[in-house]
Amino acid sequence: MIVRQFLMWARTAPDAARAKAAGALARAYLRSDLGAADRSQIEAALPELADDPCLEVRLALAAALADHPLVPADLVLGIAAQGGAPAAVMLARSPVPSLRELIHFCETGDEMVRLAIAARRDLQPEVATVLARLAGPQGALALAGNRSARLGEAALVSLATRFGQMPALREALLARPDLPPAIHHALIREVADTLSAFVAERRWLSPDAASRVAREACPAEEADAEAPREMPMQDTGTRLRIAVEGMKAKGKLTPVLALRALLFGEVRLFQEMASVLAEISSDEVAAMLADRSGRSFRAVYDRIGLPRGAYIAFRTALEVVQAAEGEGLDAADLERRILDEVIGRYEVAPGAERLLTMLRGWREEAGGRGIAA
Repeated sequence: MIVRQFLMWARTAPDAARAKAAGALARAYLRSDLGAADRSQIEAALPELADDPCLEVRLALAAALADHPLVPADLVLGIAAQGGAPAAVMLARSPVPSLRELIHFCETGDEMVRLAIAARRDLQPEVATVLARLAGPQGALALAGNRSARLGEAALVSLATRFGQMPALREALLARPDLPPAIHHALIREVADTLSAFVAERRWLSPDAASRVAREACPAEEADAEAPREMPMQDTGTRLRIAVEGMKAKGKLTPVLALRALLFGEVRLFQEMASVLAEISSDEVAAMLADRSGRSFRAVYDRIGLPRGAYIAFRTALEVVQAAEGEGLDAADLERRILDEVIGRYEVAPGAERLLTMLRGWREEAGGRGIAA
């Protein structure tokens, strides 16, 4: 009866009074000594308050309910789905949403929602990985500064490569006690040099363009004060991963670069490129590449959107790499063997003139490096 009277009163009451009463009713609902009948009545009334047109009412309701683990899930998710400040309060504090539900809100919500989730206590690494990939600058900064969040390597790499140019975010990452040494050093010293030298050496970009991409991916000019030079780069895979993430963030990661990496025997680099393009883990890509039947590789190939006409080149290069395992070939010999085999396959294929021209040019380049060596 009291709840029914409250709802009738709420339809005409001023917004401020309604918000105050909604908060009081929600707090009463959470009391452990509340009778079952009263609890049932209040529980039936809460959805109507959650749909109140007044933001102040919805915010008061969310603030009162957010911390309690036994609030009905449909009520919590309903408030979260409305967006805005009430959703942010609920998603920042409520223990009710599941891992899958939090990921869904990260993927579909606005930046306020992502910022709220980034601030959650004990944030799971799966959610952090999605946030690191999708959040804007403020959400990324909140995630990096959330010391209770469990950030895996993938999340840390995404944060470093997407927003490494932000001094505040770099500072937040470098202050984290869980930052692996390899990412720490890559963030402050190695990324620009690695990306610039590698791309320029392979002649994929001019030296000036390669240096510019490297500076944009992770500026080196502020690194001098951050860490000593003698700190070693401990993980080549992480180093490559950060470089590839930086290339993608600046629109420089293309199918031609992926093809060239594989044709020149850079299998680990191709693995990281495929992982970034397909949005699956590097270990999963490695397992697919190791499948000599080719079926798993085709799944990766299709997922990363590589051109159909180049499939033979990718597959042939991988077959040569697999066949050459244990032979002790140096890098130059492996490059030439891969290119010779791929060119031989396309020489008998109709309509491959443009690709053949590119491949032969690469073959001349590989031969020139071998002679110079």
